[in-house]
Amino acid sequence: MTKTTFQSLGMHPALMDVVQKLQFNHPTEIQEKVIPPILNGQSVIGQSRTGSGKSHAFLLPLFNQLDSSKREVQFVITAPTRELAIQLHDEVKKIIHYADKDGIWISKLLIGGTDKQKMMEKLKTPPHIIVGTPGRILDMVKSESLSIYSAKSFVVDEADLMLDLGFIQDVDQLLVRSKQDIQLLVFSATIPERLRHFFQKYLDQPVYVKIEEHFSPELMEHQFIAVKHRDKGEVIRDISKVIQPYLALVFTNGKAEADALLDSLLRHGLNAGIIHGGLSPRERKRVLKEIQNLRYEYVVATDLASRGIDIKGVSHVINADLPKEEAFYIHRVGRTARAGLEGTAISLYTEEDFGLIENLEKKGLQITYIDVKDKEFVTAKPWNTRKLRKNQASAIEKEAWKRVKKAKKVKPGYKKKQKQEQENIKRKLAAKKYNKRK
Repeated sequence: MTKTTFQSLGMHPALMDVVQKLQFNHPTEIQEKVIPPILNGQSVIGQSRTGSGKSHAFLLPLFNQLDSSKREVQFVITAPTRELAIQLHDEVKKIIHYADKDGIWISKLLIGGTDKQKMMEKLKTPPHIIVGTPGRILDMVKSESLSIYSAKSFVVDEADLMLDLGFIQDVDQLLVRSKQDIQLLVFSATIPERLRHFFQKYLDQPVYVKIEEHFSPELMEHQFIAVKHRDKGEVIRDISKVIQPYLALVFTNGKAEADALLDSLLRHGLNAGIIHGGLSPRERKRVLKEIQNLRYEYVVATDLASRGIDIKGVSHVINADLPKEEAFYIHRVGRTARAGLEGTAISLYTEEDFGLIENLEKKGLQITYIDVKDKEFVTAKPWNTRKLRKNQASAIEKEAWKRVKKAKKVKPGYKKKQKQEQENIKRKLAAKKYNKRK
């Protein structure tokens, strides 16, 4: 089957040079499906997991439509966290530089924690592109330092996280101050019900693209380890004696669990850091810089914190706590095996996780069950071994009961005799099955 090329998507030659310099050989699935409708001026809802190429799925076609002769805001890109906004703006600057349009295409980053007065000064001449957090952009609009009414397109990136963090109201306020027919591009890993109400308010027959979740990329391994009443920090310490991660992202289900696990990993001598919503902006900035400078081998994180940042070079994802929903498992493991690199997901599980594991396997996830002993991984029994054994025993029991001779005349003690006969047949059937396996 012939792969789609960027040329066939209908972009300007200047953007094709950018694609080449970005070293993109072929569009990803989300890019292939959303770039044509965006170029066509349609509003789009794009749903796909982390690491699927969403950012360039909207950046490339938006730049394709930029008119440098008009010095006005032409598109607005909103992100739920400063880190994500900074990362998006870095990609914007990279495209401008690769297109050889430095000083011609103008972008501005609007986020909290920066000098408001200086920002207002810089906005006196309108930029073509605005990237930022909804609160700070709204702040600039309300102070009349910025008008976004001229914008043709408006992007809501990581919309579900925007909703979780309570910023969707700011997005709403910005859209009220935009053109009624503005092209709205919404990208999200999941589409919660509350987001649907938002869509109904602003979107008229959008193109909806959902990229199905692929559980087992070619370069991805899914290994599951039963905790068995052990301390999770100790299990991860033992895992660390087997793997040599470039960077391992270790997930927990909450801030308290993340703090406790970090303490445990540090006590066990692991080179570990932490990123979660409880950190102050200054601490968060410091930790992110240290992660980028490869200061840590292990970074403990919560789902929300990790969704709000793009950590590059993750070779391993370790689920110290498995999430409650399959979608979150996909987002977590999507942090590794990106851009053609190999990746491994190692999950610690308890009996509470059996329901999730069963659902993941039903959806096609290929799981390898292992344990860690004497500084190496060894094969372990699957989570449902006992259940399978029980089902097997139940089948033998039914078969044995079928073979018991039923007396026509009922005599005293007949039930006891039938039970004994059933037990004898069961033993013979089980022995026969065992000998067959041998």
